[in-house]
Amino acid sequence: MKIGQENETLEFKKSTGELKEGIISIVAIINKHNSGDIYFGVRNDGMVTGQDVSDKTLRDVSQAVSNHIEPKIFPQIEHVIINNQNCIHVAFSGEHVPYFAYGRAYLRVADEDKLMPPKELERYILKKNKALEKWDAGVSDCAPGDVSEDALKEFLERANIAGRVNYVYTNKRDVLNKLGLLVGARVINAAKVLFASSRDLEIQMAIFATMERLTFNDIKRHSGNVFELIDIAEKYVRNNIKWRVELDGSIHRREIPEIPMEAVREALVNSFCHRDYQVSQNNEVAIYKNRIEIYNPGAFPEGLTPDDFIKGSERSIKRNPKIAQLMYYSKDVESFGTGLKRITQACEAAGVKVEFQLLKAGFMVVFYRLENAKADKKADKKADKKADKKAEKKQQQYHAKIIEYLKVREFVTNSVAREMLKLAASTTKRVLADMVEHDLIVAEGERRTRRYTLKMMPPQ
Repeated sequence: MKIGQENETLEFKKSTGELKEGIISIVAIINKHNSGDIYFGVRNDGMVTGQDVSDKTLRDVSQAVSNHIEPKIFPQIEHVIINNQNCIHVAFSGEHVPYFAYGRAYLRVADEDKLMPPKELERYILKKNKALEKWDAGVSDCAPGDVSEDALKEFLERANIAGRVNYVYTNKRDVLNKLGLLVGARVINAAKVLFASSRDLEIQMAIFATMERLTFNDIKRHSGNVFELIDIAEKYVRNNIKWRVELDGSIHRREIPEIPMEAVREALVNSFCHRDYQVSQNNEVAIYKNRIEIYNPGAFPEGLTPDDFIKGSERSIKRNPKIAQLMYYSKDVESFGTGLKRITQACEAAGVKVEFQLLKAGFMVVFYRLENAKADKKADKKADKKADKKAEKKQQQYHAKIIEYLKVREFVTNSVAREMLKLAASTTKRVLADMVEHDLIVAEGERRTRRYTLKMMPPQ
Protein backbone atom coordinates (compact mmCIF):
# COMPACT_ATOMS: atom_id res chain seq x y z
CA MET A 1 0.00 0.00 0.00
CA LYS A 2 1.26 3.46 -0.91
CA ILE A 3 1.23 6.33 1.63
CA GLY A 4 1.57 9.22 -0.82
CA GLN A 5 4.15 10.66 -3.14
CA GLU A 6 7.30 12.71 -2.77
CA ASN A 7 7.12 16.49 -3.07
CA GLU A 8 9.09 19.57 -2.06
CA THR A 9 8.71 18.89 1.68
CA LEU A 10 8.41 15.09 1.77
CA GLU A 11 11.09 12.51 0.95
CA PHE A 12 11.08 8.68 0.99
CA LYS A 13 14.13 6.42 1.32
CA LYS A 14 13.99 2.63 0.96
CA SER A 15 16.31 2.13 3.95
CA THR A 16 19.04 3.75 6.03
CA GLY A 17 21.41 2.35 3.42
CA GLU A 18 20.53 5.64 1.70
CA LEU A 19 21.27 7.68 4.83
CA LYS A 20 23.75 10.02 3.10
CA GLU A 21 21.21 10.81 0.39
CA GLY A 22 18.63 11.33 3.14
CA ILE A 23 20.86 13.88 4.90
CA ILE A 24 21.19 15.78 1.60
CA SER A 25 17.39 15.75 1.18
CA ILE A 26 16.91 17.18 4.68
CA VAL A 27 19.23 20.11 3.89
CA ALA A 28 17.67 20.75 0.45
CA ILE A 29 14.16 20.87 1.96
CA ILE A 30 15.13 23.11 4.90
CA ASN A 31 16.90 25.58 2.59
CA LYS A 32 13.75 25.88 0.48
CA HIS A 33 10.91 25.53 3.01
CA ASN A 34 12.44 25.60 6.52
CA SER A 35 10.78 22.29 7.48
CA GLY A 36 9.83 18.86 6.16
CA ASP A 37 9.66 15.08 6.71
CA ILE A 38 11.62 12.05 5.57
CA TYR A 39 10.69 8.37 5.96
CA PHE A 40 13.14 5.43 5.84
CA GLY A 41 11.48 2.16 4.86
CA VAL A 42 9.38 3.61 2.04
CA ARG A 43 10.21 3.42 -1.69
CA ASN A 44 10.31 6.66 -3.69
CA ASP A 45 6.95 5.74 -5.26
CA GLY A 46 5.35 5.75 -1.78
CA MET A 47 5.16 1.95 -1.36
CA VAL A 48 5.93 0.90 2.24
CA THR A 49 8.58 -1.84 2.35
CA GLY A 50 9.80 -1.46 5.93
CA GLN A 51 13.30 -2.02 7.35
CA ASP A 52 15.05 -3.24 10.49
CA VAL A 53 14.76 -0.67 13.27
CA SER A 54 16.68 -0.81 16.55
CA ASP A 55 18.06 1.67 19.05
CA LYS A 56 21.33 1.57 17.10
CA THR A 57 19.54 2.39 13.82
CA LEU A 58 17.89 5.42 15.39
CA ARG A 59 21.23 6.44 16.91
CA ASP A 60 22.96 6.14 13.52
CA VAL A 61 20.41 8.50 11.98
CA SER A 62 20.79 10.97 14.86
CA GLN A 63 24.59 10.95 14.63
CA ALA A 64 24.54 11.39 10.85
CA VAL A 65 22.34 14.46 11.22
CA SER A 66 24.55 15.87 13.98
CA ASN A 67 27.87 15.17 12.24
CA HIS A 68 27.06 16.16 8.66
CA ILE A 69 24.58 19.09 8.77
CA GLU A 70 25.68 22.64 9.53
CA PRO A 71 24.35 24.73 11.25
CA LYS A 72 23.10 22.16 13.73
CA ILE A 73 19.46 21.08 13.68
CA PHE A 74 17.61 18.98 16.25
CA PRO A 75 15.06 16.82 14.45
CA GLN A 76 12.48 14.48 15.92
CA ILE A 77 13.51 10.89 15.05
CA GLU A 78 11.07 8.10 15.85
CA HIS A 79 10.28 4.45 15.13
CA VAL A 80 6.86 4.24 13.46
CA ILE A 81 4.79 1.34 12.16
CA ILE A 82 3.07 1.90 8.81
CA ASN A 83 0.95 -0.88 7.29
CA ASN A 84 2.46 -3.31 9.82
CA GLN A 85 5.96 -2.40 8.61
CA ASN A 86 8.77 -0.90 10.73
CA CYS A 87 9.88 2.51 9.45
CA ILE A 88 11.77 5.58 10.69
CA HIS A 89 10.18 9.02 10.57
CA VAL A 90 12.37 12.14 10.80
CA ALA A 91 10.59 15.51 11.22
CA PHE A 92 12.98 18.45 10.87
CA SER A 93 13.02 22.24 10.75
CA GLY A 94 15.49 25.13 10.75
CA GLU A 95 15.46 28.91 10.40
CA HIS A 96 19.17 29.66 9.92
CA VAL A 97 19.50 29.02 6.19
CA PRO A 98 21.64 28.22 4.28
CA TYR A 99 22.31 24.74 5.69
CA PHE A 100 25.10 22.50 4.42
CA ALA A 101 25.29 18.69 4.07
CA TYR A 102 28.80 17.26 3.85
CA GLY A 103 30.11 20.78 3.22
CA ARG A 104 27.72 21.60 0.34
CA ALA A 105 24.43 23.51 0.09
CA TYR A 106 21.44 21.98 -1.68
CA LEU A 107 18.02 23.19 -2.77
CA ARG A 108 14.80 21.23 -3.23
CA VAL A 109 13.27 21.37 -6.72
CA ALA A 110 10.04 19.33 -6.95
CA ASP A 111 11.12 15.94 -5.54
CA GLU A 112 14.83 16.31 -6.40
CA ASP A 113 17.80 17.68 -4.47
CA LYS A 114 19.90 20.08 -6.54
CA LEU A 115 23.29 21.53 -5.69
CA MET A 116 22.69 25.19 -4.85
CA PRO A 117 24.15 27.51 -7.54
CA PRO A 118 26.89 29.91 -6.29
CA LYS A 119 24.75 33.01 -6.98
CA GLU A 120 21.83 31.58 -5.05
CA LEU A 121 24.14 30.62 -2.18
CA GLU A 122 25.52 34.17 -2.12
CA ARG A 123 21.96 35.56 -1.94
CA TYR A 124 21.09 33.28 0.97
CA ILE A 125 24.23 34.27 2.88
CA LEU A 126 23.63 38.00 2.33
CA LYS A 127 20.03 37.58 3.46
CA LYS A 128 21.18 35.74 6.58
CA ASN A 129 23.77 38.40 7.42
CA LYS A 130 21.20 41.15 7.03
CA ALA A 131 18.82 39.33 9.33
CA LEU A 132 21.49 38.88 11.99
CA GLU A 133 22.89 42.39 11.85
CA LYS A 134 20.60 45.39 11.44
CA TRP A 135 22.33 48.33 9.79
CA ASP A 136 20.70 51.00 11.93
CA ALA A 137 22.15 49.48 15.12
CA GLY A 138 25.70 49.50 13.72
CA VAL A 139 28.28 52.03 14.88
CA SER A 140 28.59 55.03 12.54
CA ASP A 141 31.52 57.33 11.76
CA CYS A 142 29.83 60.20 13.65
CA ALA A 143 30.61 61.42 17.16
CA PRO A 144 28.05 63.08 19.49
CA GLY A 145 29.47 66.44 18.38
CA ASP A 146 28.17 65.79 14.84
CA VAL A 147 24.61 65.51 16.12
CA SER A 148 22.45 68.63 15.76
CA GLU A 149 21.44 69.83 19.22
CA ASP A 150 18.37 71.59 17.81
CA ALA A 151 17.23 68.40 16.04
CA LEU A 152 17.68 66.36 19.22
CA LYS A 153 15.86 68.94 21.36
CA GLU A 154 12.93 69.16 18.93
CA PHE A 155 12.68 65.36 18.78
CA LEU A 156 12.66 65.03 22.56
CA GLU A 157 10.02 67.76 22.90
CA ARG A 158 7.71 65.98 20.43
CA ALA A 159 8.33 62.62 22.11
CA ASN A 160 7.38 64.12 25.50
CA ILE A 161 4.23 65.74 24.08
CA ALA A 162 3.29 62.35 22.58
CA GLY A 163 3.77 60.79 26.03
CA ARG A 164 6.25 58.23 24.70
CA VAL A 165 9.33 59.62 26.48
CA ASN A 166 9.32 61.04 30.01
CA TYR A 167 12.64 62.84 30.45
CA VAL A 168 13.75 66.31 29.40
CA TYR A 169 16.80 67.49 27.49
CA THR A 170 20.02 67.85 29.51
CA ASN A 171 22.91 67.51 27.08
CA LYS A 172 23.59 65.61 23.87
CA ARG A 173 25.62 62.77 25.31
CA ASP A 174 23.17 62.12 28.14
CA VAL A 175 20.11 62.07 25.84
CA LEU A 176 21.84 59.92 23.21
CA ASN A 177 22.82 57.47 25.91
CA LYS A 178 19.27 57.27 27.30
CA LEU A 179 17.93 56.63 23.79
CA GLY A 180 20.46 53.81 23.30
CA LEU A 181 22.21 55.62 20.46
CA LEU A 182 25.72 55.86 21.90
CA VAL A 183 28.48 53.23 21.64
CA GLY A 184 31.70 54.50 23.21
CA ALA A 185 32.75 57.66 21.42
CA ARG A 186 30.45 57.11 18.43
CA VAL A 187 26.72 57.21 17.72
CA ILE A 188 24.95 54.39 15.91
CA ASN A 189 23.72 54.73 12.33
CA ALA A 190 20.14 55.45 13.42
CA ALA A 191 21.30 58.57 15.27
CA LYS A 192 23.40 59.68 12.30
CA VAL A 193 20.55 59.63 9.77
CA LEU A 194 17.95 61.05 12.18
CA PHE A 195 19.89 63.81 13.94
CA ALA A 196 23.24 64.56 12.25
CA SER A 197 23.58 67.28 9.64
CA SER A 198 25.05 64.87 7.12
CA ARG A 199 25.32 65.18 3.36
CA ASP A 200 25.26 61.40 2.99
CA LEU A 201 21.46 61.29 2.93
CA GLU A 202 19.62 62.93 0.03
CA ILE A 203 16.22 63.15 -1.59
CA GLN A 204 15.61 63.93 -5.24
CA MET A 205 12.41 65.66 -6.30
CA ALA A 206 11.16 66.53 -9.76
CA ILE A 207 8.12 67.77 -11.68
CA PHE A 208 7.71 66.18 -15.10
CA ALA A 209 6.02 67.95 -18.01
CA THR A 210 3.93 64.96 -19.08
CA MET A 211 2.89 61.54 -17.80
CA GLU A 212 6.30 60.08 -18.70
CA ARG A 213 9.75 60.40 -17.14
CA LEU A 214 11.19 62.48 -19.97
CA THR A 215 11.06 66.28 -19.85
CA PHE A 216 11.00 67.89 -16.42
CA ASN A 217 9.85 71.36 -15.44
CA ASP A 218 11.69 71.39 -12.13
CA ILE A 219 14.26 69.27 -10.35
CA LYS A 220 15.68 69.65 -6.86
CA ARG A 221 18.08 67.72 -4.67
CA HIS A 222 18.37 68.19 -0.90
CA SER A 223 20.59 66.65 1.75
CA GLY A 224 19.99 66.54 5.50
CA ASN A 225 18.70 64.28 8.23
CA VAL A 226 15.56 62.17 7.91
CA PHE A 227 13.26 64.62 9.72
CA GLU A 228 14.47 67.55 7.59
CA LEU A 229 14.04 65.65 4.33
CA ILE A 230 10.52 64.49 5.21
CA ASP A 231 9.48 68.11 5.87
CA ILE A 232 11.17 69.35 2.67
CA ALA A 233 9.49 66.66 0.54
CA GLU A 234 6.08 67.26 2.12
CA LYS A 235 6.33 71.00 1.40
CA TYR A 236 7.41 70.27 -2.19
CA VAL A 237 4.32 68.13 -2.81
CA ARG A 238 2.06 70.60 -0.97
CA ASN A 239 3.26 73.49 -3.16
CA ASN A 240 2.92 71.59 -6.44
CA ILE A 241 -0.52 70.01 -6.29
CA LYS A 242 -3.96 71.50 -6.91
CA TRP A 243 -6.20 72.71 -4.08
CA ARG A 244 -9.92 73.41 -4.15
CA VAL A 245 -11.96 75.64 -1.86
CA GLU A 246 -15.00 74.74 0.22
CA LEU A 247 -16.99 76.76 2.72
CA ASP A 248 -17.81 75.25 6.09
CA GLY A 249 -20.70 77.64 6.92
CA SER A 250 -18.51 80.43 8.30
CA ILE A 251 -16.67 83.15 6.41
CA HIS A 252 -13.61 80.91 6.33
CA ARG A 253 -12.47 79.22 3.13
CA ARG A 254 -11.40 75.59 3.60
CA GLU A 255 -8.68 74.51 1.19
CA ILE A 256 -8.70 70.83 0.24
CA PRO A 257 -5.76 69.19 -1.59
CA GLU A 258 -6.32 66.88 -4.56
CA ILE A 259 -4.36 64.21 -2.63
CA PRO A 260 -4.78 63.95 1.17
CA MET A 261 -1.62 65.39 2.73
CA GLU A 262 -1.82 63.03 5.72
CA ALA A 263 -1.43 60.13 3.25
CA VAL A 264 1.49 61.87 1.52
CA ARG A 265 3.29 62.43 4.83
CA GLU A 266 2.65 58.83 5.91
CA ALA A 267 4.16 57.61 2.63
CA LEU A 268 7.20 59.86 3.11
CA VAL A 269 7.72 58.68 6.70
CA ASN A 270 7.45 55.05 5.59
CA SER A 271 9.88 55.63 2.73
CA PHE A 272 12.62 56.75 5.14
CA CYS A 273 11.70 54.40 7.97
CA HIS A 274 11.87 51.26 5.82
CA ARG A 275 14.44 52.15 3.14
CA ASP A 276 17.70 50.27 2.64
CA TYR A 277 20.43 52.63 3.84
CA GLN A 278 23.21 50.39 2.57
CA VAL A 279 22.59 51.19 -1.10
CA SER A 280 23.64 54.41 -2.82
CA GLN A 281 20.20 55.19 -4.31
CA ASN A 282 18.25 58.18 -3.00
CA ASN A 283 14.64 58.52 -1.95
CA GLU A 284 12.61 60.15 -4.73
CA VAL A 285 9.47 62.22 -5.20
CA ALA A 286 8.24 62.47 -8.80
CA ILE A 287 5.26 64.63 -9.76
CA TYR A 288 3.62 63.88 -13.11
CA LYS A 289 0.53 65.28 -14.80
CA ASN A 290 -1.56 62.30 -13.69
CA ARG A 291 0.20 60.95 -10.59
CA ILE A 292 2.71 61.44 -7.78
CA GLU A 293 5.28 58.76 -6.98
CA ILE A 294 7.13 58.36 -3.68
CA TYR A 295 9.99 55.88 -3.98
CA ASN A 296 12.44 54.35 -1.55
CA PRO A 297 15.32 51.94 -2.22
CA GLY A 298 14.92 48.58 -0.52
CA ALA A 299 12.65 45.75 -1.66
CA PHE A 300 9.40 44.88 0.11
CA PRO A 301 9.63 41.98 2.63
CA GLU A 302 10.04 38.76 0.68
CA GLY A 303 6.95 36.56 0.42
CA LEU A 304 4.57 39.35 1.48
CA THR A 305 2.40 41.86 -0.38
CA PRO A 306 0.97 45.24 0.67
CA ASP A 307 -2.48 43.63 0.99
CA ASP A 308 -1.14 41.41 3.77
CA PHE A 309 -0.77 44.58 5.87
CA ILE A 310 -3.77 46.51 4.52
CA LYS A 311 -6.44 43.79 4.61
CA GLY A 312 -4.72 41.14 6.70
CA SER A 313 -3.22 41.07 10.15
CA GLU A 314 0.49 40.76 9.36
CA ARG A 315 2.77 42.29 11.95
CA SER A 316 5.30 44.95 11.03
CA ILE A 317 8.60 43.71 9.58
CA LYS A 318 11.20 46.32 10.42
CA ARG A 319 14.25 46.69 8.21
CA ASN A 320 15.45 49.43 10.57
CA PRO A 321 13.97 48.64 14.00
CA LYS A 322 15.88 51.38 15.87
CA ILE A 323 14.83 54.07 13.39
CA ALA A 324 11.23 52.81 13.56
CA GLN A 325 11.31 52.91 17.37
CA LEU A 326 12.59 56.50 17.47
CA MET A 327 10.03 57.67 14.91
CA TYR A 328 7.37 56.00 17.03
CA TYR A 329 8.58 57.97 20.06
CA SER A 330 8.12 61.26 18.17
CA LYS A 331 4.74 60.04 16.82
CA ASP A 332 5.89 60.27 13.20
CA VAL A 333 5.03 56.56 13.21
CA GLU A 334 1.60 56.21 14.81
CA SER A 335 1.76 52.45 15.42
CA PHE A 336 3.81 49.66 13.87
CA GLY A 337 2.55 47.95 10.73
CA THR A 338 -0.35 50.37 10.07
CA GLY A 339 1.24 52.81 7.59
CA LEU A 340 -0.10 51.27 4.37
CA LYS A 341 -3.54 50.82 5.89
CA ARG A 342 -3.63 54.48 6.99
CA ILE A 343 -2.58 55.65 3.51
CA THR A 344 -5.29 53.49 1.92
CA GLN A 345 -8.01 54.69 4.30
CA ALA A 346 -7.12 58.37 3.83
CA CYS A 347 -7.19 58.01 0.03
CA GLU A 348 -10.49 56.09 0.06
CA ALA A 349 -12.06 58.84 2.17
CA ALA A 350 -10.84 61.46 -0.33
CA GLY A 351 -11.82 59.46 -3.42
CA VAL A 352 -8.20 59.19 -4.55
CA LYS A 353 -6.74 56.10 -6.21
CA VAL A 354 -3.50 54.81 -4.66
CA GLU A 355 -1.24 51.92 -5.69
CA PHE A 356 1.67 50.18 -3.99
CA GLN A 357 4.26 48.92 -6.45
CA LEU A 358 6.85 46.27 -5.58
CA LEU A 359 9.99 46.89 -7.63
CA LYS A 360 13.06 44.69 -7.85
CA ALA A 361 15.21 47.09 -5.87
CA GLY A 362 12.66 49.28 -4.15
CA PHE A 363 9.10 50.15 -3.18
CA MET A 364 6.84 52.89 -4.54
CA VAL A 365 3.59 54.53 -3.47
CA VAL A 366 1.65 56.03 -6.40
CA PHE A 367 -1.10 58.61 -5.85
CA TYR A 368 -3.25 59.25 -8.94
CA ARG A 369 -4.30 62.81 -9.70
CA LEU A 370 -7.43 63.92 -11.61
CA GLU A 371 -6.78 63.04 -15.24
CA ASN A 372 -8.45 66.07 -16.85
CA ALA A 373 -6.43 68.93 -15.37
CA LYS A 374 -8.16 71.59 -17.51
CA ALA A 375 -11.63 70.50 -16.51
CA ASP A 376 -10.51 70.36 -12.91
CA LYS A 377 -9.05 73.86 -13.12
CA LYS A 378 -12.29 75.17 -14.63
CA ALA A 379 -14.29 73.46 -11.89
CA ASP A 380 -12.00 74.99 -9.27
CA LYS A 381 -12.54 78.48 -10.68
CA LYS A 382 -16.29 77.96 -10.67
CA ALA A 383 -16.15 76.67 -7.10
CA ASP A 384 -13.99 79.65 -6.07
CA LYS A 385 -16.44 82.10 -7.61
CA LYS A 386 -19.38 80.42 -5.91
CA ALA A 387 -17.54 80.33 -2.60
CA ASP A 388 -16.63 84.02 -2.87
CA LYS A 389 -20.27 84.96 -3.48
CA LYS A 390 -21.43 82.87 -0.56
CA ALA A 391 -18.80 84.39 1.75
CA GLU A 392 -19.69 87.91 0.63
CA LYS A 393 -23.38 87.28 1.30
CA LYS A 394 -22.58 85.94 4.76
CA GLN A 395 -20.40 88.96 5.50
CA GLN A 396 -23.19 91.33 4.50
CA GLN A 397 -25.58 89.53 6.87
CA TYR A 398 -23.13 89.99 9.76
CA HIS A 399 -22.73 93.70 8.92
CA ALA A 400 -26.49 94.18 8.83
CA LYS A 401 -26.91 92.62 12.29
CA ILE A 402 -24.24 94.87 13.83
CA ILE A 403 -25.73 98.01 12.23
CA GLU A 404 -29.26 97.12 13.40
CA TYR A 405 -27.91 96.66 16.93
CA LEU A 406 -26.09 100.06 16.87
CA LYS A 407 -29.22 101.88 15.71
CA VAL A 408 -30.75 101.32 19.15
CA ARG A 409 -27.57 101.18 21.28
CA GLU A 410 -24.65 103.52 21.72
CA PHE A 411 -21.85 101.02 21.11
CA VAL A 412 -20.98 97.31 20.72
CA THR A 413 -18.00 95.33 22.05
CA ASN A 414 -16.26 92.27 20.62
CA SER A 415 -17.79 89.99 23.27
CA VAL A 416 -21.34 91.28 22.63
CA ALA A 417 -20.87 90.97 18.86
CA ARG A 418 -19.50 87.46 19.29
CA GLU A 419 -22.55 86.39 21.27
CA MET A 420 -24.89 88.03 18.79
CA LEU A 421 -23.28 86.54 15.64
CA LYS A 422 -22.50 83.15 17.24
CA LEU A 423 -18.93 83.29 15.94
CA ALA A 424 -15.48 82.61 17.35
CA ALA A 425 -13.64 85.58 18.91
CA SER A 426 -11.07 85.75 16.10
CA THR A 427 -13.78 85.62 13.39
CA THR A 428 -15.82 88.32 15.14
CA LYS A 429 -12.72 90.48 15.33
CA ARG A 430 -12.25 90.15 11.55
CA VAL A 431 -15.91 91.06 10.88
CA LEU A 432 -15.61 94.22 13.00
CA ALA A 433 -12.26 95.15 11.39
CA ASP A 434 -13.84 94.76 7.95
CA MET A 435 -16.68 97.10 8.94
CA VAL A 436 -14.14 99.67 10.19
CA GLU A 437 -12.23 99.40 6.92
CA HIS A 438 -15.41 100.04 4.95
CA ASP A 439 -16.30 103.09 7.08
CA LEU A 440 -19.41 101.49 8.54
CA ILE A 441 -18.35 101.73 12.18
CA VAL A 442 -15.64 103.47 14.23
CA ALA A 443 -13.30 101.74 16.72
CA GLU A 444 -12.57 103.57 19.99
CA GLY A 445 -10.25 102.69 22.89
CA GLU A 446 -7.47 100.17 23.50
CA ARG A 447 -7.69 96.46 22.79
CA ARG A 448 -9.38 95.23 25.97
CA THR A 449 -11.71 98.22 26.34
CA ARG A 450 -12.29 98.75 22.62
CA ARG A 451 -15.81 99.47 21.54
CA TYR A 452 -17.41 100.21 18.21
CA THR A 453 -19.91 102.92 17.34
CA LEU A 454 -21.96 103.58 14.23
CA LYS A 455 -20.22 106.05 11.94
CA MET A 456 -22.22 109.24 11.55
CA MET A 457 -22.80 110.11 7.93
CA PRO A 458 -22.21 113.80 6.99
CA PRO A 459 -25.37 115.75 6.20
CA GLN A 460 -26.31 115.89 2.50
